[in-house]
Amino acid sequence: MSGSGRESDPVRLARMAIEAWVREGRVISPNELTDTVGKMSGRAGAFVSLKKEGRLRGCIGTIEPTCGNLAEEIIRNAICSCSRDPRFPPVSEDELEGLEISVDVLGEPEPVSSLSQLDPKKYGVIVRSGPRVGLLLPDLEGVDTVDEQLDIARQKAGIAPGESMEILRFQVERHH
Repeated sequence: MSGSGRESDPVRLARMAIEAWVREGRVISPNELTDTVGKMSGRAGAFVSLKKEGRLRGCIGTIEPTCGNLAEEIIRNAICSCSRDPRFPPVSEDELEGLEISVDVLGEPEPVSSLSQLDPKKYGVIVRSGPRVGLLLPDLEGVDTVDEQLDIARQKAGIAPGESMEILRFQVERHH
C-alpha cells in the first residue's frame, strides 16, 4: 500500500477497495477501515481518480449519490475506476504499488445564470441537454479557462457547439 500512512480516510478506503478487487475480485465492506462508517455516513456523489506516473489511469464517479452512504459510494466508484473506465484496460496487480489516488466528494450542484459565476479552479461543471450529461471536475491541469472547461464537458456529453444546454456548477472536497 503506497502512501497509506499519509493518505486521507477516503483515499485509504478507495485504495483498499481497489487492492481487494484487483487481487481477489472481492468487494470490501466499509467496516474494513476503522471508523469509516461514522465519518462517511452522509450521502454525496463522488469521483475516484487514478494516476500512474502523473498520467490519468482511470476516473469514474457519480454526480448524485447512488449508494446508502459515502463510504459505499467511494468503494463502488473506486472499483469502477480501476476496472470499468472504457478509456483504459483494467488495472493490473503490478500497477497497484505506483497508483496515485484522489477522491473528490461533490457538493450540491447549483444552476448557473451567467458564465461569470464559473471559475475552473474553484468549481466543477455539469452540462445538460436532454438526456446527455457531461461533467468536468474543478482544478484540473491544463484547464485554465471557463471556455476550455465548458468545451470539454460539452464534448463528453456529445453536445454540439452552439447547442443550448443547462450549466450547473459544484464545488468538491478533494482528498489525497
